[in-house]
This record gives sequence, C-alpha cells and structure tokens, in this order.
Amino acid sequence: MSERTEVLVIGGGVIGTSIAAQLAEAGVGTVLLDRGELGSGASGTTAGVVRTYFPDSALVGELAVRSLAAYHALAKRSGIDLGLDRVGFLVLFTDEHQVEDFQRERSGQHAAGVEVELVTAAEAARRNPLLDPNSIVAAAWSPEAYSCDPAAIVRAFAATAERAGAVLRTGTAVTAIDPDGLVHTSAGTIRADTIVCAAGPWADTVAALAGVDLPVTTYPVDLLLTDAPAAAGPAAIPMTLHPSSLRIRSWGDRILIGMGRPGPDETREAWRERVSRQLAATYPALAGQRIDHGWSGDLDVSPDGVPFIGRDPQRPFVYAAGFSGQGLCQAPAAGAIVRDLILGTEGNIDDRLGLQRIQPRLGVLR
Repeated sequence: MSERTEVLVIGGGVIGTSIAAQLAEAGVGTVLLDRGELGSGASGTTAGVVRTYFPDSALVGELAVRSLAAYHALAKRSGIDLGLDRVGFLVLFTDEHQVEDFQRERSGQHAAGVEVELVTAAEAARRNPLLDPNSIVAAAWSPEAYSCDPAAIVRAFAATAERAGAVLRTGTAVTAIDPDGLVHTSAGTIRADTIVCAAGPWADTVAALAGVDLPVTTYPVDLLLTDAPAAAGPAAIPMTLHPSSLRIRSWGDRILIGMGRPGPDETREAWRERVSRQLAATYPALAGQRIDHGWSGDLDVSPDGVPFIGRDPQRPFVYAAGFSGQGLCQAPAAGAIVRDLILGTEGNIDDRLGLQRIQPRLGVLR
C-alpha cells in the first residue's frame, strides 16, 4: 500500500474506474481500492444496455448522450471491444396520458441531444414482433441504445487508468476513514488529499466512515431468462419497457426479463407469477414459457433516481453514487464531473457537459 496519494477512489465498478481513468489522464496521482474484484458490484447487475433516452429525465439523457460518445472513443483508444451493438429502445404507452406526457417532454429530450420519436402501435410491433399491438396505444422509439459488455467497459477504464499511472488494488476493504484523510484498509493505511466515494451499493456505508450522510439506499434486483420463441424471428428484440416496469430484450438466443422485485409482502413465487401474467398479456408468444433465474444483485438508489455527484463542504470528500441502475449509461460523464470538481475547474462544467441544471445537487446532500 502506498503511503500517500493525491486522490483515493473507493469502488472499482464502472463509475470508480471511469473516475480513476480520467483523473490519471489529467496527471492526478490516483489510487483505486475495491473490496472485491473490479466490476463485481452493481456494474455486473445490469441488463447490459447503454441508452440515451430516459423518460421524464432529459438531464440524465444529456449525461448519457455524452457518455455514449465517450464509449465509442474509449473502444478505439483502449483497443478493447466493449461489445457495443445497436439494439434500440422502445417505451410502450398503454394510455393517452402517457402519450401526452411524452409529447410535452419531447422538446427537452431533443435539446439534450436525445434521439427519440413517437411511433404507432403497429410500428412498435414491427420493431418488436413479440408485442401485441392491441395492448398499447403508441410507443416511443430511440435508436441510440446499445447492448454492451459491462465487464469489458470496466476493463477498458481500468487499463486506461493504469496506463496513465493510476494504481488499482482489489481485495482491499476500507475499514475506517480519519478526519485528516488517513484511510484504514485491510491491507494497511494510506493518506489521501481527496477521497472519492464511488462504492455503489456500499456508498452510504463508506460515506458514514467519513462522517458524511449520503442518502443512498440499496435496492436488490433479479433478472430472469426465458427461451426466445420462433415468433421472434432472426432479428434481435430491442430493449422494451412497459409501464408496469416489465422490460425485455434479446440475450443471445434467449430473452432477458426484468420487472422490479417482490413487494414487501409478496413471496418470490408470487412475484414470478405476476411477471408471467404481465409477460403473457404484453407478449402473447411468451405465454406459458418457463422462466428461469438469470442473476441477482444490488443497485445504489437515490430518492429521485438522479445521482448524487458532488463534494462535502466540510471535508475533502467527493461522492458519485445513487445511479439507480443507470450508472453504466452515465459513467464517462460522471467521471468527467468528478475530475473537474477535484481539479477545481467547475467553471468549465457548464460549457463542456451542459450541467447547469444539475448544479443544485453538486455539493448538496438532501
């Protein structure tokens, strides 16, 4: 363990490695610690899609647009195949109020650089042949959504960080943080001028070690798999989101399914049955299909779904957490924000990342 570093990043997922890479490339001495392996937390608990359209949040869409461009550049710069394959994103509308809401927010989405348009139920069914067009009234279609390999993205950021001089240590848990920046770990101590918390589902615990109250909670998720029927045809099924929160997409020769988690008084079996009923109602070709467990994990969630990115006003502690399952789509932009906060170049953030609308959240914990 080094005795000292300019910046210590805690968390080796997609957010932490993005931060480490961008700090190191800016010439900042950087050490990253992860309690497990790189990408073993929330970064591995995803549907493996980076997209730019986020209903009701043009701000997140703006970060995602910039992040998607950065991913294409990262693939070229690192020489690592990120598995980016365009699949598109369909958001289904089951009543006219949802259509009206979309139309009200569409100009804001376009201003943020998001490509999205309203399509008919028939057009939605053409793009997703499993869909019953009679179950919806219309849909939003955004072509800029890509399946990806989250593990490869973490590897690319990690390789970029190490190439620029950062030190990455896995299997190193943080056990205490002193007010003067001395960090105690399972492998010894290290003093940091600035500590960055990018610990995902453990962000609130890490922040508490530094005396910071970070209102991020842990949300467990389960992803399911079923066989793709012949009706799906050879084309990939785009990521498709139903108002019930049911989402599906092609996963190799199978279909990946997500729909939240069991309710407080709901058994896992009852939840699976509820998923099956909604699946059959929206996608008749999947009625009666056996549903298998895919994988489970935890996400770091903020109260309103917008991440906390900022700096504690009383200590050299920076945080980037609460991405609510959307960190993969925002990691490059989040890394740039944190880099600029540490370098003291916040004045450039508005011009470069268009983040004036997120300023109330920077440095302020609610």
